[in-house]
Amino acid sequence: MQTLTANDAKRNFGELLLNAQRAPIKISKNSKDAVVVMSIHDYEALEAMKADYLKHCFHSAQEDLKKDNIVDGANFLSAL
Repeated sequence: MQTLTANDAKRNFGELLLNAQRAPIKISKNSKDAVVVMSIHDYEALEAMKADYLKHCFHSAQEDLKKDNIVDGANFLSAL
């Protein structure tokens, strides 16, 4: 992943927007990673994947409940 400093991103904002359409770009400030700029298409795909994963987890939990495949919370935490 390409990385730019915040100053470089500011100076070349138009180019940053064009390049972010092809691949995400990491922006650092004070030598620390700060943000990632990505296309709206990539962002929406990422959000959709997160939503699908949460739905999968929810449905798996429902199936576990139906099968009485549950773990007591206190036992789970003490096992950690």
